[in-house]
Amino acid sequence: QVQLVESGGGLVQAGGSLRLSCAASGRRFSMYAVGWLRQAPGKEREFVAGITWDSGTTRYAESVKGRFTISRMNAQNTVSLQMNSLKLEDTAVYYCAARSGVLSTLPHDYDYWGQGTQVTVST
Repeated sequence: QVQLVESGGGLVQAGGSLRLSCAASGRRFSMYAVGWLRQAPGKEREFVAGITWDSGTTRYAESVKGRFTISRMNAQNTVSLQMNSLKLEDTAVYYCAARSGVLSTLPHDYDYWGQGTQVTVST
């Protein structure tokens, strides 16, 4: 089993930055793909960014390319999401998720989920 805990959410003005972190316990991220997914009010949950633990291969949603960066820290068993140039439409609950397979952009492919952390972007 894998337990995931997100942190780093908060309130930020448009154009600002936040860094989210996802810490895992129970098992190492090794052999897993880890993603950040978000859900805005009234919207379906959507993929934001993901990384394969072994190779470091990354993938991003088109809406965040050039603004968000996902990274991993092997020793800390942690995945981070650096969010720059935040926009109003980035407002959502952000979830860390993991699966024991290839990196996927489909929320239903992920097996393990954190509790979520709120990101609110204001004018």
